[in-house]
Amino acid sequence: MESVDNIALLLARLQFSWTIGVHILFPSFTIGLASYLAVLEGLWLKTGKQVYIRLFKYWVKIFAVVFAMGVVSGIVMSYEFGTNWSVFADKTGPILGPLLAYEVLSAFFLEAGFLGIMLFGLSKVGKKLHFTATLMVAIGTFFSAFWILSANSWMQTPQGYSINDVGQFVPEDWLKIVFNPSFPYRLMHMVIAAYLTTAFVVGAVGAWHLLRDKTCEGARVMFSMAMWMAAIVAPLQIFVGDMHGLNTMEHQPAKIAAMEGHFETQKGAPLILFGIPDMEAEETKYAIEIPKLGSLILTHHADGEIIGLKAFPKEDRPNSLIVFWAFRIMVGLGTLMASLGLFSLWLRWRKKLYDTALFHKAAVLMAPSGFMAVIAGWTVTEVGRQPYTVYGLLRTNQSAAPVEAPAVATSLLIFIIVYFVVFGFGIYYILRMMKAPPTPGQTPTASSHPIGLDSIMSTQTGKEDN
Repeated sequence: MESVDNIALLLARLQFSWTIGVHILFPSFTIGLASYLAVLEGLWLKTGKQVYIRLFKYWVKIFAVVFAMGVVSGIVMSYEFGTNWSVFADKTGPILGPLLAYEVLSAFFLEAGFLGIMLFGLSKVGKKLHFTATLMVAIGTFFSAFWILSANSWMQTPQGYSINDVGQFVPEDWLKIVFNPSFPYRLMHMVIAAYLTTAFVVGAVGAWHLLRDKTCEGARVMFSMAMWMAAIVAPLQIFVGDMHGLNTMEHQPAKIAAMEGHFETQKGAPLILFGIPDMEAEETKYAIEIPKLGSLILTHHADGEIIGLKAFPKEDRPNSLIVFWAFRIMVGLGTLMASLGLFSLWLRWRKKLYDTALFHKAAVLMAPSGFMAVIAGWTVTEVGRQPYTVYGLLRTNQSAAPVEAPAVATSLLIFIIVYFVVFGFGIYYILRMMKAPPTPGQTPTASSHPIGLDSIMSTQTGKEDN
């Protein structure tokens, strides 16, 4: 039976998982959406076509709501560092504190400084100044991802530090800290994931309006742009993911073993497509395998050696069952994204991109795929790092504050209720805005909705004041 301390630790981990799991959904959307807004406004300035500025006005309202929810959900986590994880904050503060401060000084200042102009200044400042403000917000979202992922990547692959007499990690080389071994791969992987998340939301909204009215100019433009992004970026993400996997195998072999469901170290390891990793029995049961393909993917050699979980002490192994299936969800969704994007090229070549209702329905169903893939990928990253907060150096059970389990349980319950209420209303409002057609004054011609979206979205009539 678990002790009270272990129960408190589990609850603290669940609380942080819940808060960061909700929070990460919003930056995953705003990073890509900010860049999309900059592209729309740039195209408007270059071509003078009104459809681009109409789409900008359509999406900038959604961006404002999502950005606000991201800020609110992110504030909570900083308080958790001081309550549930104060020991971790004390030990890593000399390194993580400055990295997070750099995020505030660069990213947040850019976003906060120019957001008001981007949202309300189109008719009040010059076009070039307004476009500059939009670019600054987009750059600010990228800087935010840069510093947050640098901090998190240092926890995965720490370097450039020393440990002082009181057990704190102190900086020795900031370049090594910021550009730690896993950082470039994780930054690329996350930013591309954010762009894909945005592309499939934009594409789903465009597809939904095309199902109602194939002649809607705004829907055609946003759907076309989204499918171009999916066709180009989704296959690129697969390549970046492969590079990230090779880097992980070098620096975090236990995580790779958990992802692949391998308990035995072996050469010419198979690729386990599906199975049930059993941590107690130390085997993956009911495994469906392809011989040698695991080694070929991970080492690029059919007889390459893959280290199994048995090579690590039991107390140092991540939970393979969670990591194994989260990884397959992420890969499966990525494969569907790439397939949809590549199929759109064929439809475009056949000049049927705007006329294929079945493809549009598929695009609508893929709307949440980016968010789901991000959550699955983040689960692989964080659960795969266990049992450490700073990989190989600081254990999770050494990082938690001495907080009683009832206190953590109460705050966790409150967070869940409040998040469901607050962010539930926020998401509902966003769906209402998405339901309005992207062209002012254009009403839908279809009398009914496909695939039951009326049950998700509101019954707003369809006119949007842009």
